[in-house]
Amino acid sequence: MLNPSRLRVIAVGRVRRGWVSEGLELYRRRLPGLEILEVKDSTPQREAEAILALLHPGERLVALSEEGQRQDSVGLARQLADQAGERLAFAIGGADGLATGLKARASWLLSLSPLTFPHEIARLLLVEQLYRARTILEGGPYHRS
Repeated sequence: MLNPSRLRVIAVGRVRRGWVSEGLELYRRRLPGLEILEVKDSTPQREAEAILALLHPGERLVALSEEGQRQDSVGLARQLADQAGERLAFAIGGADGLATGLKARASWLLSLSPLTFPHEIARLLLVEQLYRARTILEGGPYHRS
């Protein structure tokens, strides 16, 4: 199953919108152990250096990128289940996205949508999808397909 304590989100920028903070807090309560870290806005290269500095040894980097793999919620849940023994760090870039070198170091490129979102909304969407994946894998009623 999906263990939230083996997942981390490393996101560029601060959350400034109250409703985004409220949504993140809701899903953090539902995913005890999930850690969300923030990296200061800067250039993509400096942001990449800060993200890499936060990675734990053996942790696999999942970079969110519009050119990443697109899948539905069930597919994401299955992919996370396949990697259940791994520690994963999901990186969300700032306004200019993630540096090319950081994406090249990632074990997996993931796209939340072909649309582009502000980093705050991408963070909320990712955390919601992590919760949805957990409920799919556990057979809970949250996801209706």
